[in-house]
Amino acid sequence: MGRAYQNRKESMAKTAAAKTKVYSKYGREIYMAAKSGGTDPQANLSLRGLIDRAKKDQVPSHVIEKAIDKAKGGAGEDYSPARYEGYGPGNCMVIVDCLTDNPNRTFGDVRLAFTKTKCKIGTPGAVAHMFDHSAIFAFKGDDEEAVLEALMEADVDVTDIENEDGLITVFTPNTEYAKARQALVDAIEGIDFEVDEIQFLPKTTTPVEGDDIPMFEKFLDMLNELDDVQNVFHNAELPDQ
Repeated sequence: MGRAYQNRKESMAKTAAAKTKVYSKYGREIYMAAKSGGTDPQANLSLRGLIDRAKKDQVPSHVIEKAIDKAKGGAGEDYSPARYEGYGPGNCMVIVDCLTDNPNRTFGDVRLAFTKTKCKIGTPGAVAHMFDHSAIFAFKGDDEEAVLEALMEADVDVTDIENEDGLITVFTPNTEYAKARQALVDAIEGIDFEVDEIQFLPKTTTPVEGDDIPMFEKFLDMLNELDDVQNVFHNAELPDQ
């Protein structure tokens, strides 16, 4: 079994309200990526990757276009990234990534999710050192040697590469995201990424058992319901259902 990364397809939005939340999160991320790196997806690889991912998650094109148009106009909200770290149910380690236009409100909301589930929010850096901040690309294929060679030729720092059941997964440091993505697009014609994102990958896992399981689920639900929360990363290992 390879490195565990969180595949969002496992938790696709099933209700209209949840879908609206997904659209809102993508809209915010796309707006920020376009505002900071330019509105042309051909020149802004982070934006291009986000748009591709949004389309895979069935975000309507008008949501994507509206976010880019807002960035072109230079108006709109001014979001800034915020990251909170701490310990969740069963003492698992948690990183919460947010985009916020009101840091005080966001901190209060995130802290409430921690305290309501008897968890402990920590100081910056409290648990991040126990995660690798990685870019992850997964796509169908069987020749990982050729993929690795193409990445090396493009001078990409590859952390790991796996080939399991016809799916190649490439891990690089998060700072190599744009370079690695471009190298893969150039080397493999018509590449279709099943995973294409930056995540915090836990170096170790913490078993979450017994009464901590429903509490952990409540904790994640509370965080994911917050508009400002973009991603929640954790090292919890839950028993197979």
